Amino acid sequence: MADYNILVINPGSTSDEVSYFRGDAEVFHKTVRYSPDDLKPYEREKITAQFDLRKRMVLGALSEHNVDIKEISAVIGRGGLVKPIEGGVYEVDAALLEDLTEGVLGDHSSNLGGILAKNIAGLNGIKAFIADPVVVDELDAVARYSGMPENPRISIFHALNQKRVGRHAAHQLGKPYEDCRLIIMHGGGGISVGAHRGGRVVDVNNALDGDGPFTPQRSGGVPAGGLVKMCFSGQYTLSDMKLKLKGRGGLVAYTGTSDCIALEKYILTGELKPGCGIDPAKISREQANEAVLAMAYQVCKEIGAMACVLEGKVDAIVLTGGLAYDKIMVPEIKRRTGWIAPILSYPGGDEMTALRAAAQIALDHPGKIRKYGSAAV
Repeated sequence: MADYNILVINPGSTSDEVSYFRGDAEVFHKTVRYSPDDLKPYEREKITAQFDLRKRMVLGALSEHNVDIKEISAVIGRGGLVKPIEGGVYEVDAALLEDLTEGVLGDHSSNLGGILAKNIAGLNGIKAFIADPVVVDELDAVARYSGMPENPRISIFHALNQKRVGRHAAHQLGKPYEDCRLIIMHGGGGISVGAHRGGRVVDVNNALDGDGPFTPQRSGGVPAGGLVKMCFSGQYTLSDMKLKLKGRGGLVAYTGTSDCIALEKYILTGELKPGCGIDPAKISREQANEAVLAMAYQVCKEIGAMACVLEGKVDAIVLTGGLAYDKIMVPEIKRRTGWIAPILSYPGGDEMTALRAAAQIALDHPGKIRKYGSAAV
């Protein structure tokens, strides 16, 4: 197995991560977090409007660490909202790039992963990849039913990190991932809770725009009747409503911020991070605490639902993503769900290493690179 120099790009809803590897050694890892003020100019635009902002960050990180683009072997980005496909590694070809740009299943920061990878790879004439995108679809047939045949439930979730920590949990449990029955919660700007059985994610909430718990930026599953009335009230445009579902819904709507680190600090100490969006005149520390506990409460309800999907046979509940660090939310989740199964925690998301490994496999074994058009579910 050869050593390759691999650039990894992972755009998030409120942050960007970029890592550079020489072989399996990480040369640098940089995270840039965007405040609500940074993203405000783009909140009514498609995510592609942020392309230049995020590309400058990636190129700036390379320059800062004296990495010459000509030495890079491949670039891999986090996968986006393309057509539902099987898990695996995909080269960013013309068809995939077009669907990432159009956002065929929706507008999301992860769409920029493959777009940025393709653009930067083009500077050196090398290959660009994505792996295990958020639209990996392994749902059981019954999980697709919604009550409206023309509006089925769909699989959009943090597939890359859920699969990664699922394998870590399986190793810790001493059995193959394919033999485990796990409930995995990834918490970041969006929250997904998946039921893993037989190496497949057989049920999971649409973590993007309208299912499951509310999140730092998303409304989650809101009361349907009230939502319909709002849509036809004449008070809101289509753009307004989309923004309430994703971008300005959830925790930011209650507290003024989607920055959970700043919110935790405010609740626990009263300290305010400049520019975070919290206005103490509008929301007290007690009210902010209740909002975070309400988000944890809804996560627990989703975990309970997935326990039913797995018929009560659950090897472990796994917590991951940035919210797995939260000092208010995590104890509440453990308090409410610890009776179901042991709780394992892998805070953060080492998606960068997982993506690097995927690119390594693709470069070592070109036959394993999947074709986008032929892998649709």
